[in-house]
Parts: sequence; C-alpha cells; structure tokens
Amino acid sequence: MAMAEKHILIIDDEQAIQAVASLSLKMEANWHVITASSGAQGIQLAEQNHPHAILLDVMMPIMDGIGTFKKLQQNPQTFSIPVILLTAKAQAADQEEFYNLGVAGVITKPFNSLTLASQIIQLLGW
Repeated sequence: MAMAEKHILIIDDEQAIQAVASLSLKMEANWHVITASSGAQGIQLAEQNHPHAILLDVMMPIMDGIGTFKKLQQNPQTFSIPVILLTAKAQAADQEEFYNLGVAGVITKPFNSLTLASQIIQLLGW
C-alpha cells in the first residue's frame, strides 16, 4: 500500500490529533506530513507546500474548518487541493452539508489510526 511522495497537510488545533494522524500516515503509507495548528497557518502552509491533500479539522477556534475550507477554495494557489474534513459530527445531515460545500471527503473522529491512509486513498481514488 505504500504510496511514497504524497504530501499531506493536517490542520488541527489539537496537538494529539496532529501527532497520531502524522505517525499513522508516515507508518502506514510512508507519506510526508506537515501540520498546522490554525486555519490561517494551514492556508499559509498550503500555499507554500502545495500538498496532495489536506486533512482539516472542522471545530477550531478563531477560523473554523468551514471558514478555512472556503478560503482555500477562493485562493488560486490552493483551490485544486482536495480537502478531507476531520470531524466529530457524524450525523448524516452534517456530512451532507459538508459534501455540498465541495469537500473531497469526511472522516469522523475518533478515526482509526491503523486505516487512516487507506481511508484517504479510498476517498480520493488514489
């Protein structure tokens, strides 16, 4: 399953989520992972690094995941990067709302760290 050379940006205000997801993607798929703790930092890193995909937490202070996603979509440098939302909102109505915004996928928290890369591969058709 190793798909080297994929670069993933994780935007999440929780250091523990960043650490678990980073380790999971490095160990399971040998991907390069960069992390951001806020929406603003994530947008800046997306512009600078142009990752293959972004994992984006929905509930963050200051600029939440939806606000961050909308700014990524409006930015000519980042609009084509697929975004997968990480969220504790598992209700079908919430997920439908997210997909209607144009996200590439939704992964609910808590996620399974052993299959996170597989979920991303499946959602993005890699």
